[in-house]
Amino acid sequence: MKRKDTLSEQEKQLFKDAIGKVKPLVQDTIHPVRKSIKQKTASNQQKQAKQQASFHFSDEFEPNLNTLGPTKYVRDGADSFEAKNLRRGVYAPDLILDLHGLDQHQAKQEIAALLYACQKEHAQCVCIVHGLGARILKNKVPHWLVQHPDVIAFHQAPLEWGGDGALLVLVELHNKYRRD
Repeated sequence: MKRKDTLSEQEKQLFKDAIGKVKPLVQDTIHPVRKSIKQKTASNQQKQAKQQASFHFSDEFEPNLNTLGPTKYVRDGADSFEAKNLRRGVYAPDLILDLHGLDQHQAKQEIAALLYACQKEHAQCVCIVHGLGARILKNKVPHWLVQHPDVIAFHQAPLEWGGDGALLVLVELHNKYRRD
């Protein structure tokens, strides 16, 4: 539908005289810069993150842990004083994982995800609440933690963090995840 021109020739000329000489605009075609994200790289990073978060713990591995007294462990090459600091409550947990109501498979996945989250969140000390119950998770959790390369030490938690039904875990942080 075309609009009828309601202006007379005299009005058009008057407008042109009032405006003066006008140079028509040249239309530039500027295209926005596109960010090229490689699909493969993004998906590879996601796969790698999932693999790190799903660390596979062996149920058959039996570490030589002291069965007398509280549950504790310090990996080779680490200062044994760290376990004592955990027991005394020098370290306050940055993250807490409650395993109540989970079976062994779910608990393993949650612990692996927690240890991965420690790197992302820069959490050096975590509390894993396994409870007492039938003592299945109480016995298995220390065996799984000993297998993970980022675990420096763990000790039975003080009463304020769960006592006999929880462990305080000291985690080694890697530089690539540090927030500066």
